[in-house]
Amino acid sequence: MAQVPQTFLDALAVRTWCGLALEALGSAREEIDAINVYPVADGDTGTNLYLTVESAVAAVEAVFAAHEVDSRAPGKPALADAVRAMAHGALIGAQGNSGTILAQLLRGMTQVLAADGETPHTDGAGLRLALRHAADSARQAVAHPVEGTVLSVAAAAADAAHAVEGDCGTVARAAYEGARAALAATPRQLAVLRRAGVVDAGGRGLVAVLGALVETFTGETPRPVADAAGLTDTVHEPGDEPPARVDDGPEGIGECAAGASAPEEDGPAFEVIYLLEAEDTAVARLRERLDSLGDSLVVVGGDGLWNVHVHVDDAGAAVEAGVEAGRPYRIRITHFGAGDVHTARGERPPRPRVQRAVVAVVPGEGLAGLYSEAGATTVLARPGEPPASGELVQAVRRAHAREVVLLPNDAELRHTAAAAAEQARTEGIRVALIPTRSAVQGIAALAVHEPARRFDEDVVSMTSAAGATRYAEVCVAERQSWTMAGICQAGDVLGLIEGDVAVIGADVTAAAETVLDRMLQAGGELVTLVLGDDAPKSIADHLEARVRETHLAVDTVVYRGGQGALLLIGVE
Repeated sequence: MAQVPQTFLDALAVRTWCGLALEALGSAREEIDAINVYPVADGDTGTNLYLTVESAVAAVEAVFAAHEVDSRAPGKPALADAVRAMAHGALIGAQGNSGTILAQLLRGMTQVLAADGETPHTDGAGLRLALRHAADSARQAVAHPVEGTVLSVAAAAADAAHAVEGDCGTVARAAYEGARAALAATPRQLAVLRRAGVVDAGGRGLVAVLGALVETFTGETPRPVADAAGLTDTVHEPGDEPPARVDDGPEGIGECAAGASAPEEDGPAFEVIYLLEAEDTAVARLRERLDSLGDSLVVVGGDGLWNVHVHVDDAGAAVEAGVEAGRPYRIRITHFGAGDVHTARGERPPRPRVQRAVVAVVPGEGLAGLYSEAGATTVLARPGEPPASGELVQAVRRAHAREVVLLPNDAELRHTAAAAAEQARTEGIRVALIPTRSAVQGIAALAVHEPARRFDEDVVSMTSAAGATRYAEVCVAERQSWTMAGICQAGDVLGLIEGDVAVIGADVTAAAETVLDRMLQAGGELVTLVLGDDAPKSIADHLEARVRETHLAVDTVVYRGGQGALLLIGVE
């Protein structure tokens, strides 16, 4: 799709760049995954970069959406707001070693573009400064920088940009060409790449991102990387085996990487990633601690929020170090020897696929445990952090099934889930999306799930059970707003039935009782109550007693969900 080129840096340029970068990484993802041999040959660099940028895109789009509905701030957001959203989205969504470094590159650019000062950084000179600061800050974030990686490509891009004068398009094109040349040189800098006959995967991803920057400011798609892997002029050193031949296209790259992806020496067994709320002084100590535990240490962020990435043998110790420094959350631990199809470690063949699985998005740890006990693969959605389509695709892959039933459990996730389902179908997985709008509808669907049935029959049964479940939610208003029940103030208790505010009150239990009574007026056989962490301790007993007194034939079940809402209610 043709793009209208931007002439200077503003919020719209940031939005356009992020969107084009996501498209570019989506097109190159499989190719980048295939050439991923350093620092660990786990074949996921392209996917990790895509997920990182997808999170940045979601954050930028949220800023634009907020301006569209806020009458006090009409028009587009300021450049500073857009780039801060981009950097924050990348930070909280960063995946893997390369994704974490890319998040720091974007943060480094933001520190220049959003800086207060008399001269706004919206022209070519501002872009030059941003690229320079990005490369420098990314290098500082890596405990032991290695040449021949994305760091070298970023530095070359900044150097090339610094050497030219002109508008943003001129600077972006120079950065792209500098990065492209540096990418082709990475095998001469890093022996593992030279032996495998590939360029650095993270650097290849950065070239795609910079290509999107060129297209943003010129409207033109830059020339592609030569020979798909960029090895037109690889230099051999004495004693090295010649690199495998690199053919054009993903198939040739896949053959090359598959033949050379196993590292000569075993590294740490686990990749540990988490977000961390901590002070700068505590993070400095954390770096030293994690550096002594493993390698591939990257700590990015600032202003109290950090993304920590490290490869270790003792995953528990890495998490404990985070607990000592502050509050770690969104903890992800990956075992490199777990037999993933992209991983060269270990000799075990890939485990056989199961016939059918359920993948569900859940809003709390308790609900995640409940769904997991019922056999579902879960994706945790925290308040303000909805999962991206890439995370859902990863969960579908993790379920390792020929057939998957996908439960988004949120009306606002339907399009995200549909995109994930479409992607999974291209990979040969049969996926059915049941448009559940609440976790209680998902519980109802999961209760009638029967893997032994034909797939279509099982989906119809689960869809029917979900559709027959009315749902409600009790929460606290965050701000003043108009609702179908009147004007609410920040701190008011809201009772929402089927997504619409039906009750505004001051007492949680009273509001919940009113909501439940209204729902049961239409009948029902089973009430499901899912308690949030901040729900009053007595609310479940009170509501159970209320149901017994007024509806003798109705049963009640109670779960502790740990979700952000005080209470979820389902009536079947």
